[in-house]
Amino acid sequence: MSEFDHLSSVVAFVAAAKAGTFSAAAVKLGVSKSAVGKSIARLEDRLGMQLINRTTRRMALTPDGESYFATCAHALDEILGVEAALTTSRRNLTGRLHIDMPVSFGRQIMLPILLEIARPYPHLQLKLTFTDHVIDPIAEGIDLVIRFGDLTNSDGMIARKLSTQTLMTCAAPSYLKVRGEPETAEDLMNHSCIVGYRRGRPLSWQLMVNGEKYRFQPPPTYELGDGDAILQSAVAGFGICQLPSSIVGPHIESGELVQLLAEQSNCRVDVHALWPETSHLSPKIRHVVDRLVEVAAAGRLG
Repeated sequence: MSEFDHLSSVVAFVAAAKAGTFSAAAVKLGVSKSAVGKSIARLEDRLGMQLINRTTRRMALTPDGESYFATCAHALDEILGVEAALTTSRRNLTGRLHIDMPVSFGRQIMLPILLEIARPYPHLQLKLTFTDHVIDPIAEGIDLVIRFGDLTNSDGMIARKLSTQTLMTCAAPSYLKVRGEPETAEDLMNHSCIVGYRRGRPLSWQLMVNGEKYRFQPPPTYELGDGDAILQSAVAGFGICQLPSSIVGPHIESGELVQLLAEQSNCRVDVHALWPETSHLSPKIRHVVDRLVEVAAAGRLG
């Protein structure tokens, strides 16, 4: 038996003590009078003490029952108060919520979704920032962070997975017309590559070889610290890039970009929502994260 299985009996006891009779408590709880009596009897057996003196005409709390009632009634009132506060806060979310996101993914995918989530709450003030470099959300006072990849350097943060995307290597037809299409990862060494730039160095790409994921360092012909800049440069024909499917997918469908090395360039990367660890999660963060999980489950994050 679970240590919490008896809590329904505690509710029945408090209801009976407040109502003064088992019959009145049964009406309040929507159960039978005998169900209330049996529930309280089980609670007394569990505690090894009598909580209520029963007569044919009335019931009265024993000294132990008085003490137990005072504690339990207060605890239940506290729980109901917290539930009411959370429910009210969720219906009327207020205050500022600072969310930081990767540049391209944030602007193209997250921005319209977050505005949709915030629309029913006129008193919820969104502060949205878009950065591709590593930040310390706790030091910078950021409430919620959306990030791709592993969760290293995330001490003091709570993470919730939103979705998983494919990293796609691609280039514009105009570039491929001049330079040709690489057939292997090694061929990339003879091409112009547009890579991300972070922490003072170019970022590596992820490729698959014989079913194993490995990191590949392409020639950093162009080093750009902004996802939108990488995308725009690739569409303009300056070289090959690797970006998440949610970002390049529409451009591949339109013919502006062509996917390359399809068998090797199909690594998966997770997208997480992270927030600073606290004893109580604020209603607005909880609501936004829950809604993002729903949106992700519907396939809207790419």
